[in-house]
Amino acid sequence: MSFGALYVMYGLIVGFSAYFASYQYDLAQRNVEAGSVQELHRLAEGLPEEERRRVQDLSESYARTVIEERRPLMQEGGISPKAGTISDDLRRGVLSFEPRTEAEDDLYARALDLVGELDENRALRLLDVREGIPSVLWVVLIIGGATTVHFTYPLGVRTEWLHVFMIAAYTPVLTLTLFTIAALDHPFNGVVQVSPNAFEAALTRMESYRAR
Repeated sequence: MSFGALYVMYGLIVGFSAYFASYQYDLAQRNVEAGSVQELHRLAEGLPEEERRRVQDLSESYARTVIEERRPLMQEGGISPKAGTISDDLRRGVLSFEPRTEAEDDLYARALDLVGELDENRALRLLDVREGIPSVLWVVLIIGGATTVHFTYPLGVRTEWLHVFMIAAYTPVLTLTLFTIAALDHPFNGVVQVSPNAFEAALTRMESYRAR
């Protein structure tokens, strides 16, 4: 019974860790700010010429920087100061607009919302670069895995080949599970990474829109 309780407890810990890692990866995929940048670029079409050109230029520059510079840095656990500067300039570009009509008020309010979404999603993405499953939980996962494998040996299985098969099957499955958790734990600089495809598609659409 004590062995069974150990396996159940460890199984719950592994399940929780796998859920946390997969949820974090899914959140990282949905929190890329490409959609906010593209929508802000489109919305800027209703701004006066000077503000429109400034916001659209900065939107394209931000997406291009994320693709060309920030992703390689994030893969190494670093942050691009250039992308942060462009984000600040983009915010100031929107704030510099002074609405004069009710329609411009609505446009300004929506642009502020998009800038807020951009900043929030950017902050979440930077957090995902640095944070993952707590180190103490990794200690529990590794020690717990080694312990459960060890306790598999004295199980009372009369058929020797079946006992060997159980150990041989359990160990790689457990190893692959822990590897999967580790791969999803860091969605921007791990083995399985969130790709910049959303930014590439957004940049293509923004450049195409400007070319019309």
